[in-house]
Amino acid sequence: MSAVPTLLARGLDVSVAGRALCTGLELDVRPGELLAIVGRNGIGKSTLLTTLAGLRPPAAGTLTLEGRAIADWPARELAKRRALLAQSQEDHFASTVLDTALVGRHPHIGRWADESDADVDIALAALAAVSLRGFELREVRTLSGGERQRVAIAALLAQQAPLCLLDEPVTHLDLDYQIETLELFARLARDEGRAVVAVLHDLNQVLRFADRALLLTGGGEWVCGPVDAVLQAEVLSRAFCHPLKELRDDGRRYFVPA
Repeated sequence: MSAVPTLLARGLDVSVAGRALCTGLELDVRPGELLAIVGRNGIGKSTLLTTLAGLRPPAAGTLTLEGRAIADWPARELAKRRALLAQSQEDHFASTVLDTALVGRHPHIGRWADESDADVDIALAALAAVSLRGFELREVRTLSGGERQRVAIAALLAQQAPLCLLDEPVTHLDLDYQIETLELFARLARDEGRAVVAVLHDLNQVLRFADRALLLTGGGEWVCGPVDAVLQAEVLSRAFCHPLKELRDDGRRYFVPA
């Protein structure tokens, strides 16, 4: 794993309307790893993710991407280096699946230029990666919620950014596509050296796919470290306000409500 962090936060404070969501965050996200952000609903996971993406300023602290303050990156260059999957997708205008996936290529295309054959090939490969080849001419507003989510993931893949920030990437997906999606991003981290940060709700998926976890516990407090160190029944029971029990099967850990 590279010694140079892709994303580095030092003393980062994130707040909303005077309420501390994350205080004094010390975080480094390196090429080749998948970091999961976990915590209760409303604890601030999405707000933290958009702050890490450079879309909202922190209340305090520093945030750098590849050694450069994230606020100093020109928008187009930042879009080439950092890709963000939002929690929900809105389609106000008619568009085909292929055209929607090609949105991910916009940072790489000149202002007055059209998509090249190479851009189309990249978008088609991204659709294939999420099992949507053959959907290219479908209008996105005719898709199911899960299919639309996979198109959004394809657009992110087409962006080809070294840092992928994912807000609940398996929302609306059936179980097989949940596993396929998380396997895909784990593989991108492991084999291509991407740095992946994902907000996830299923603790067992975090155990299975993530290298490290950042647990938001409320009042601005947080715990970050290797998954096995952070995801402990006692800590999680307090964080989620319900007792959890750890099970083991063939050496793999699981959590279930007690």
